[in-house]
Amino acid sequence: MNLHEYQSKNILEQYGIRVAKRFLACNADEAFDAAMKLKEITGSDTCAIKAQVHAGGRGKAGGIKIAQSPKEAKELAAQIIGMRLITPQTNATGKLVKKVLVEQNLYYVGPDNVQEFYISISCDRRNEKNVILYSPMGGVDIEKIAEDSPNMIFKEFIDPVVGLMPFQTRKIAFNLGLSGDAFADMLDFITKLYRAYIDIDASLVEINPVLKTSDNLIYPADAKIVLEDSALFRHPDLKKLQDIEEENELELQACEAGLNYVKLDGNVACMVNGAGLAMATMDLIAIAGAKPANFLDIGGSASAEQIEKGFNIILKDPSVKAILINIFGGIVRCDRVAQGILKACKNLNKIDLPIIARIQGTNANMAKEILENSNLKILTANSLDDVIECIKKLNI
Repeated sequence: MNLHEYQSKNILEQYGIRVAKRFLACNADEAFDAAMKLKEITGSDTCAIKAQVHAGGRGKAGGIKIAQSPKEAKELAAQIIGMRLITPQTNATGKLVKKVLVEQNLYYVGPDNVQEFYISISCDRRNEKNVILYSPMGGVDIEKIAEDSPNMIFKEFIDPVVGLMPFQTRKIAFNLGLSGDAFADMLDFITKLYRAYIDIDASLVEINPVLKTSDNLIYPADAKIVLEDSALFRHPDLKKLQDIEEENELELQACEAGLNYVKLDGNVACMVNGAGLAMATMDLIAIAGAKPANFLDIGGSASAEQIEKGFNIILKDPSVKAILINIFGGIVRCDRVAQGILKACKNLNKIDLPIIARIQGTNANMAKEILENSNLKILTANSLDDVIECIKKLNI
């Protein structure tokens, strides 16, 4: 579950991390009032106006601007609120901005002495450890840093049993080139950041940039937190932070139906039982020259009810031009899966989209016969190569 920047910073502040003064605004008048409050607190006219959407790259897309006065803050907020922000992390239509964060501008005093770093914490499953990824080059895409300056990317692996050790925080601060008060403040920052990551069951905590101000204080200038969905039952207070309007509607419906679904930008929908098979199926679609419209794992049972739920979700996506069903009947019988497909299609009335079905396993021949004798536009496939050829025949 993704959190907004303002929500992430509220959490970090609860863990004792120093965060810039800020106020949330839902319209231009509220932004003006927030800027006036910041002026009283900081003594500065300048402030940052930051679009609150679940997407990175906001600055380059015009979603973050610096106002030199409360009046300009109102004008900039009016421009940003209501715009559709298009970034590399959104689709072509972008994200509708409904609120902005009006925040203290940490750069306005002694800008020549300000430094930006990158720090993130996540789980490295290959090494079975948490990892702190960091770089002295913050403020830009970490992918670009890795491509242009790979020697400036550092990793610190943390044993989840032992936890973060003091020598590791010192190593990180040293590699970031810090000394004196900034060095000490970074030690405190990293320690508290890791504690927050563990306590809230986050799958990602990303701060880009981490800012060292001219007075050697460390701040999270931005903050992104992704919570682990499987652990939300332990955090009902954090579950309440979910912004439904920012989530994909089909993904929400699939979640409620107990399906693992991720919307993609292609035109061939896939319905599969098993995450590994789903990934392989998406590769098949790409090999055939098409693009997958989704990742959809209906679970190991592949019951008629699950199949119908899957069809319901797929048919609500207007970009879908064909449906690929790839089921391996290990525990479940293939003929029952085929009957489930027919039942689902009947309950959903006529389905005009072509359907490719590869069903292998117990009673696979019976399943193929059932589908071929139906009145549906179904192309049956016996092998993965057959699937590729069927997709190519559709010419979509």
